[in-house]
Amino acid sequence: MKNSFKSLTLSELKVKRNDLNRKYMEFRFQIIIGHIDNPLQGRVMRRQIARLNTLIHQHETEHLGAK
Repeated sequence: MKNSFKSLTLSELKVKRNDLNRKYMEFRFQIIIGHIDNPLQGRVMRRQIARLNTLIHQHETEHLGAK
């Protein structure tokens, strides 16, 4: 799963990040309610979001450097 984001375009990365952020917020709501099957899933989602943020930042800096 780590390297599955590298082949995505910038717009696809942003869509994926927004989707994961939404899922993470729903996950946090489920923690509050107490209906969680796998509590470690939050850590995995946070790390995926961080990877996406890093790749988005790299794409944006490459795009700015090319101008």
